[in-house]
Amino acid sequence: MTPKSGTQDTSPILSVRDLKVHFAIPGKGLFAPDRQLKAVDGVNFDLYPGETLGVVGESGCGKSTLGRAILQLIAPSGGQVAWLGKNIVGSPHREMQPLRRDLQIIFQDPLASLNPRMTIGEIIAEPLVTHKPELGKEEIKARVKRMMARVGLLPQMINRYPHEFSGGQCQRIGIARAMILEPKLIVCDEPVSALDVSIQAQIVNLLQELQREFDLSLIFISHDLSIVRHICHRIMVLYLGNVMELADRDNIYANPRHPYTKALISAVPIPDPEIERNKERIVLTGDLPSPISPPSGCVFRTRCPFAKDKCASEVPKLDRVSDTQEVACHFHDSL
Repeated sequence: MTPKSGTQDTSPILSVRDLKVHFAIPGKGLFAPDRQLKAVDGVNFDLYPGETLGVVGESGCGKSTLGRAILQLIAPSGGQVAWLGKNIVGSPHREMQPLRRDLQIIFQDPLASLNPRMTIGEIIAEPLVTHKPELGKEEIKARVKRMMARVGLLPQMINRYPHEFSGGQCQRIGIARAMILEPKLIVCDEPVSALDVSIQAQIVNLLQELQREFDLSLIFISHDLSIVRHICHRIMVLYLGNVMELADRDNIYANPRHPYTKALISAVPIPDPEIERNKERIVLTGDLPSPISPPSGCVFRTRCPFAKDKCASEVPKLDRVSDTQEVACHFHDSL
């Protein structure tokens, strides 16, 4: 299924400005000062109602940390996260609690994210018990059964435990738990990476169906650019906690402007054997630098085949190169 067009003619439901998440790392010596691990280092983007934003990049680029910081599960070091126009960074627990109804997350490991001592009925019902204590037991049970059926689980399984289900079924339980409060935003933290390919397609299609039905906004974190292309309206490319490129789905695949984006897309397999054999491949050399001591200037310059002196001395800004594309590269016009 092809995702519907973004709704950028409306106000954003979420606005992130200069978001930073830095962790203090103890120094190596007895009196050595702490060092800063810059997991997320100045991220900016907007998310619109009914839109899916894909977040891609190598392991260690800050994707999951970004998702948790948006939900205030990790305290940001700086910047703003405006939910429906209100900055929620630093909000006390009593102010965040009612917002949790609209802000949910689906985790990468479906089984590890479920309490093995609770039945799946109790797991799915837990958000209702927490946020809607006025509901009676029978009403909660009825809502849980309806949501189970909606995500493809048999309602009669309500008293079973997570270990009795497959990985795909456990992820459906996680989706039901996230959906039971009918939220406005769900952060999907690599929700299909632990599943078989055939099951991945089912879960992605389920998320798209729920998005249309409930007018959900999604932030979809993934390594798999094929899946991201299938489900997302726009795609944000992260590298060492920095945005390298942000563009709509079709534009970023047809006309990537940043060298890192080009390398990621060149690694995506193409089903046609002839095209796959003859396509241009961009192989990056070297390892991902440590976020404790990132390169000066452009953080990608140590692996970029087009790096010049300017890249070492100046941090590239995220420039708008078209109505639907932004890129952080000094030389994107000449690549």
